[in-house]
Amino acid sequence: MSTTQIILLALGAVLLFWVVGAYNRMVRMRNEIGNAFAQIDVQLKRRHDLIPNLVEVARKYLEHERETLERVTAARAQAMAATDMVKSHPNQSGPIKSLGLAEGVLGSALARFQAVVESYPELKADQQMADLREELIHTENKVSFSRQLFNDVTLDYNNAIHQFPTNLLAGLFSFQTAEMLQSTCSEAERAPVKVSF
Repeated sequence: MSTTQIILLALGAVLLFWVVGAYNRMVRMRNEIGNAFAQIDVQLKRRHDLIPNLVEVARKYLEHERETLERVTAARAQAMAATDMVKSHPNQSGPIKSLGLAEGVLGSALARFQAVVESYPELKADQQMADLREELIHTENKVSFSRQLFNDVTLDYNNAIHQFPTNLLAGLFSFQTAEMLQSTCSEAERAPVKVSF
């Protein structure tokens, strides 16, 4: 065997090892997106499970606010359906966008609910309601942290499949860009807070 053949064989082996390593890295990163969404799912389930308890405690106080309670219940159902859709396809952009929209609607409905609770002092003073609201606040924080982890993992994956030379492999093996979870804040919630003294 000549020196040229040995060099070509060595280069071929190095290329093969690189291709296998790059492919496995992209697969691992794609799977990390699914795992990161599973963490969001745990927190969203916890959030969705708290909502009926909040509504039930509030129902006896909020007889005149039936529409608010119905909005929260309907938004919860929509968010749960969107979450279920993403569970089976965490790398696809359509279900992720639907989840972001559904969670935005639920967040708005919960904000309206919280505003209504504030206007009923006896409900606001109810210990069970206070406990549930505190639990919801903790859960919202955990959802935010989980969403951040999901977006970080998704960014790493998207960077890997779009950078040269791994983008050549990503195209060859049909690795698709993953969608990030967008903020569920409304434009009003994003506006700067006005402080006056």
